[in-house]
Amino acid sequence: MSGSVNQGAADVGSKLVSAEQALAAIRPGSRIFLGTGCAAPRKLLATLEAMSPGPADLEFVSFVTTSAVPEEAGVPHTRYRHRAFFVGSDLRGLAGSGRLNYVPISLEDVPELLASGKLPIDVALLQVSPPDRRGFVSLGVSVDLAPAVLRVARHVIAEVNPAMPRTHGESFVHLDRFDAFVSVDTPVTEYRHPLADEIAERVARYIAAIIDDGSTLQIGLGRVPNEALRHLKDRRDLGIHSDVITDGVVDLVEAGVVTNRRKTRHRDRIVASYCLGTRRLYDFVDDNPLLAFLPIDQVCDPQEVAGNARMVSITQAFAVDMTGQVCVDQFEGEFYGGVSTQAGFIRGAARSPGGKPIICLASTTDDGTSRIKPLLETGDGVGIARSDVHYVVTEYGIAYLFGKSIRERALALIDVAHPNCREDLLAAAKRLGYVLPEQYLASQAAYPVHEERTVQLKNGVTVLIRPARASDAGALQAQFHRLTPDQVYTRFFRRVRSLSYAELQTLCNVNHETEVAFLAVTGPRESEVVVGSACYFLNSTTNLAEIAFMVAPEWQGQGLGTALQARLQEYAIGRGVRGFVAEMLPRNARMLRLATHAPGTVSTSRDEESVHVTILFQNKAPDGDAVASENFIPSRSLKFQNTVPDGSAMASTRAARP
Repeated sequence: MSGSVNQGAADVGSKLVSAEQALAAIRPGSRIFLGTGCAAPRKLLATLEAMSPGPADLEFVSFVTTSAVPEEAGVPHTRYRHRAFFVGSDLRGLAGSGRLNYVPISLEDVPELLASGKLPIDVALLQVSPPDRRGFVSLGVSVDLAPAVLRVARHVIAEVNPAMPRTHGESFVHLDRFDAFVSVDTPVTEYRHPLADEIAERVARYIAAIIDDGSTLQIGLGRVPNEALRHLKDRRDLGIHSDVITDGVVDLVEAGVVTNRRKTRHRDRIVASYCLGTRRLYDFVDDNPLLAFLPIDQVCDPQEVAGNARMVSITQAFAVDMTGQVCVDQFEGEFYGGVSTQAGFIRGAARSPGGKPIICLASTTDDGTSRIKPLLETGDGVGIARSDVHYVVTEYGIAYLFGKSIRERALALIDVAHPNCREDLLAAAKRLGYVLPEQYLASQAAYPVHEERTVQLKNGVTVLIRPARASDAGALQAQFHRLTPDQVYTRFFRRVRSLSYAELQTLCNVNHETEVAFLAVTGPRESEVVVGSACYFLNSTTNLAEIAFMVAPEWQGQGLGTALQARLQEYAIGRGVRGFVAEMLPRNARMLRLATHAPGTVSTSRDEESVHVTILFQNKAPDGDAVASENFIPSRSLKFQNTVPDGSAMASTRAARP
C-alpha cells in the first residue's frame, strides 16, 4: 500500500498520539460517528470500551460496522448506546439490551440531517491511509457518509493505517481537518459473503436472466445480489454504479464483462461509495483510477441514478405482501438491515431509460413460512411502497408488478410463491377480494424458465416463446380481440364476441404436464405483447394431445405458426407424448397445410363439418436435436427458416369449446 507507519508518523507530526491520549478529548454525553464497514476504527473503539472509568453516556452513530463492536461469547458487548442507520450482524445482537436505536432513513437524506443540526456530531472516529506528499490522506474503502460528517463534526480523530488503500474520487482529506491521529498497523478488516445455498443460486439465476448487455448495476449488500454477479460472465459491457462493491465486481472486470463503456454517467469508471471484501478487492481499488469513490448521497441520489441508461438495482427483501408492499428492515419482528440506499436506487432505476428495479427474496423462511404474504404482519415494516415495486424475483420465477392491478399483482406473486404455500395464498386473496372467486391454480411447479426459446422468424424479427402463466389471461384477451370474426370462428368453431374469464384460464392456467400452453411475445418482459399462442391437452388413454393455435393477424405469414407448432412438439416429445391430433374447418387451408407439413407421420380424415389430423412423432425433436434438456437455460435461440404457410387458427375440441 501507499506508505508506512514511520512515514505516516513523520507526516502527521505532533498530531500523532496514543489512542488513550486521542480519546481523552471525548466528553461525557458526546455523540460519536464511527467510520463505515471495513474502515471502522477498531482500535479506537476497543480502547474506548476498555477505558476505566471512561466517559459516560456516549452514543455512537454509524451506518454499518464490520467486526468492530467487541464481543463476549459471540454476542456484541458494549457499555454505550448505538444509533444505527443499518442494523448489521455487528449490532443485531444489541436489540434486546436496549442499547440499539435504529434510525429508518434513506442515506441520501443523512447529510441534510447532519447539516441541519438535528443530529449533531461531537466526534468522528475514522480510519484513513497515510498522507501523501501534499498532506492528503485517503478515506480508503469507505467514503460514504464521511464527507458529510467531516463538515459538521467538532472533533475528528483518525487511525492511520498503511494497509488502507488510497482510493480515487472524493476520498481525499487534508491533514488540517484532523485533530489527532493514532497509528495502527493491522490488515484492513476483510468481509466474505456467506456461501449461497441452492435457493439463493436459483434466485440469482433468475435475476441474471433479465440483465441485458450494457446494463449498469447496483449490487447491494445481500448474499443473493452478489451471487447474481457469478451468472453474468456471458454479458458484455456492463457498468457499475453502486453504493457498495464486493469481490464479485473484480471477477467481472477481469473477465472483461464490466467495461463501463456504455454508461451514460461517469463513463469508463466504476462508481461506488464503499467496498466490503477481501485483500484482493482492496488491492484492486488501491490507486486505481478506474474507480471513483463518491459520497453516498451523490451515489444514491435518484436523479443521478436515473442518469445511467439501463440501470439495474437489486434489493434483497425479507417479505412482500400480495399488493407489492416490501419489508426490507425487519425480520420476524426484529430490526435487521435498513432502508439504506434502496429507495433511492429503486426510484432511480425506475426512471432510467431501460432501467430495472429488482426486489429479490427466498420464497420461504427456514421453517417453511411464506415470505409472500396476504398482508404484511405486525413486525413487517413497509420499507418500499407498493407503487415503487417493479420486479419481484424468488427461486420460483419473476413477477412484474408495476402498473398492474391488485388482482394481477396477487396472481403474479402467487405464481412465484413456494408451491406449498400457493393454495393458502389463493384462498386468502379470495377472502380479501383480490382475485375472482372462480380463480384456481392448475400448477404447483416453478415457472419453467428453461423452456423459454427465442425464435427468429422469416422476416428476421425475433419473438420469445415462453410457457403461459395463470396471470396471462388479460394478455390473451387482448390477443383474442385482434382476431377478425372469421378467424375467431375458425379457432373456436363458433361465433363469439368475447371469452369469459373461465375460458381464458383454460388457455393459460395449465399444469404444464397434461395441459400445456405457450405464448409468443414481443417487447420487454415488463410490457410484453402476446402475438401468438399454442396449447395442447393430453388424452392419457391414447397418449395423444389435442392442439390449438392463435396467431395475431399482423404476424401471419412469417412462420410464427410453424414456430409455435415446433415448440409444442419439442416439449411433447420431451415428455413422451405419442403425437398430436387436431380438428379444423375444411376451409382453413393455411392451418391444414401447417399440420400436414409437420415432422412425423401425418394422416387426415374428413366428415361433413371438419377435418381430423393425426401427427405421430418421429424419434427426435422438430429441430433435429435430441429431446430438450432440463438444464436451466433462460433463453435458447432457434431459427425456423421454412416456407410452410402460416395461419391464424387451428382448433382443438377442448380449447374450442371450454
